[in-house]
Amino acid sequence: MTGRARLLFVGAGPRAIMLLERVLARADEHTVLDIDLVDPHPPGAGRIWRHAQSPLLKLNSMTRDVSVFTDDSCTIDGPVRPGPSLSEWLELWRAGGLPDVELDELSAAEARALDPEGFPTRRLHSHYLDWFFRRTAASAPAGVTIRLHADTVTSVRRLSGGRHAVALASGREIVTDAVAYCLGHTEREPDPASAALASAAARAGLVYVPPAFTADADLSALPEQGDVIVRGMGLAAVDLVVLLTQGRGGRFDRDRDGALRYLSSGREPRLHLGSRRGVPYRSKVTSTLQGDAPLREVLTAEAIADLQHAGRPLDFDRDAWPLIAGELLHGHYRELFTGHPDRVATTWDDFRPVLQAYAWDDPALREAIAAVVPDPLDRFDVAAFDRPFADAQFADAEEVQRRVRAHIVDDLQLRTTQERSPAQGVFIAALLSFMALSEIPKERWNARSRAHTLPVRWHTFFSYLASGPPPHRLEELLALADAGVVRFLGPDVDVSVGPRGFAASSPRVPGETVAAALVDAWLPGADAALSTDAALRELATVHGSELRVTDAEHDGSLGRVRVTDDGRVLSPDGPPHDLLFAIGPFTSQTEAGAFTRPAANSLSLRQTDVVAGAIAARLGLAVPVAP
Repeated sequence: MTGRARLLFVGAGPRAIMLLERVLARADEHTVLDIDLVDPHPPGAGRIWRHAQSPLLKLNSMTRDVSVFTDDSCTIDGPVRPGPSLSEWLELWRAGGLPDVELDELSAAEARALDPEGFPTRRLHSHYLDWFFRRTAASAPAGVTIRLHADTVTSVRRLSGGRHAVALASGREIVTDAVAYCLGHTEREPDPASAALASAAARAGLVYVPPAFTADADLSALPEQGDVIVRGMGLAAVDLVVLLTQGRGGRFDRDRDGALRYLSSGREPRLHLGSRRGVPYRSKVTSTLQGDAPLREVLTAEAIADLQHAGRPLDFDRDAWPLIAGELLHGHYRELFTGHPDRVATTWDDFRPVLQAYAWDDPALREAIAAVVPDPLDRFDVAAFDRPFADAQFADAEEVQRRVRAHIVDDLQLRTTQERSPAQGVFIAALLSFMALSEIPKERWNARSRAHTLPVRWHTFFSYLASGPPPHRLEELLALADAGVVRFLGPDVDVSVGPRGFAASSPRVPGETVAAALVDAWLPGADAALSTDAALRELATVHGSELRVTDAEHDGSLGRVRVTDDGRVLSPDGPPHDLLFAIGPFTSQTEAGAFTRPAANSLSLRQTDVVAGAIAARLGLAVPVAP
C-alpha cells in the first residue's frame, strides 16, 4: 500500500489498545499512518473496566497477576516492549514515578493500601488501562496520528477502490483502508428461554432480570426485603450479591474473635442462590508453590502431537478430558510430595509412576492415594472437585445451608492457606492444560466438541477452577448466609413460573422456594449475529459469517465470526478479506481474554501479536522482527 494508510479500530477497550501497541511496535520513523479509535467508552478501559461504575466491584485477579505488556516469556514475532504489571505500576505511583497519573480520592486511598496479593477494584484498574493507552499513543512515531472518537460504529461499507466507509452513530463517516473489530462482550437479543421467561414474568406481574453484564443490569425493581431467586453462582452472581448488599448500604465488620459479620441496612432483598453445581466458583488461589517447578507431564508436546495426528476427529470427552484430569492430579501431588514431604508416606519419585499407572477415575488409584496420603484434605479427586454434590441427597433446606457453608469453609482453607499450596499446583496445571489444548487446530475437533464440550464444559470448568472470586468474597457470602440475607438452593436448580410466582426447586432437596423476582446471573451467550451491537451484527451477517459445525451429532452455528489464524475476516463465500480484521470473544479464535499474567507467554498476547503482524503487513508498515 502506497501513500498515507489509515486504520480504524471498532472498540477501544483493552483488546483494542493491546492490538494498537503491537501495531505501533512494528512502526518506525518512516511509518506514515492515520489511526482512528471509535468507542463510546474511555480508551484503554472500555465498557467493562470503565471508571464510571460501582467502587465495590473488583477484579478476580491479584495485582501481581495483571499485565498488558509483552515480556521475555512471549514467543512472538513482533518486538518485545516490556512494561510494569499492575502491582509494579502501583509501586511506581506510590514512589512518585508517574506524575501524569491523577487518581480520584477513592482510587488513591486504595492504591496506597493495596499490596501485590490484593484484589483491585475495576475503577483502579481503569487508571492503569488509561495510562497504558496514553503511553502507547505517546510511543507512536512522528508520522503516525491517533484520533479518538467517543462514538459508536453502526456500519462498514466497502467502497469501489477497496477502501471502507465507516458510519458512526453521530452521523459522521470515516473513510479508511483497514478496519479492526476489537469488541469485547456485548449484549445480545434474548435467547428463546430468556424471552419466554420475560414474557411469562410480564403476564404474571413478576420481575425478571435476564443475563447481562452485572454492572449494567437494572436492579432497581428488585424489592427491599423481598425474596429474589438467583440462578448462577459464578462471578456475575458474586457481583450481583455485592451490589444488592453493600451496594444498598449494608457493611461488614469483624468481631473481636475475628469472625466476619454482616450489618444489614434493611434495604437488601433475600437472595436464594442456586446453580448446576449448587456451590460458588472456587476461591481464587492465593498460596504460592514451595515444591518442584510445574511441568506438563500428561498433556506433553508428544501427547498433543499424537492428538493432532490421530486418524479421526477428536472428541473432547474421549480424547482430551482424561489427559486434563491426569494433568490436574500431577499438579496437585507434585506440589504435595515435593513441597510438603512430611505429610506423605513416600517420595514423589516413587509415587509419580503410580499416578501414571491408573486412569484418573480408577477406584484403585483412590486406594493407592489413601495409602500414602493420610489427611483427606491432602487428597485430590477431580470428579468430586468438579461436582461436590453430584450424588448428594439433602433431608431438607437446612441441610443444604449447612453443607454448602461447610464446602465454602473447606474451599477457603484449601485455596488460601500456604500449608495447602497443592491447590496452586492444580491451578498451574489447569493453565498449562488450557495452553496445551490451544495448540490443536480447531478443525481437528468434532462438531459436538466445538459446539458444546470445549466452549461450555471445558471453559466453564476452567473458570470454576481457575477464575473464581477473591477469597474475601466467599467469606462475605458466609457472613451473608449467617445473617439470613443469602440462602442456598442446592444443585441442579430448576425454575418455573407458577400461580404464586417463580418457583425454584432441586431434585435433591424437598420442597421449593417461591419468589416474585428472578435474576439469571451470567453473561449473555456469545452470538455475533444476535448482538445488539450493529457493527458486530453486520460483520457476522454481511461481511462475514458465523462458524457452523456439522457431523452426525451436531449441526448448527457457534455464534462466532469466522476468521483466519491471523485475524482476517473470512467472507461468506470463503476467501478472507484483505483489510477487515477481528479479534476477541466473538471470533472463531480460541478465547484467551484480554490482559494477562506477567511472564506467562500468554495466548492473548500471542494472538494479538499475530493479528498485528498481519495488519502491519497489509498496510505496508515497517515490520521489524524480534531476534
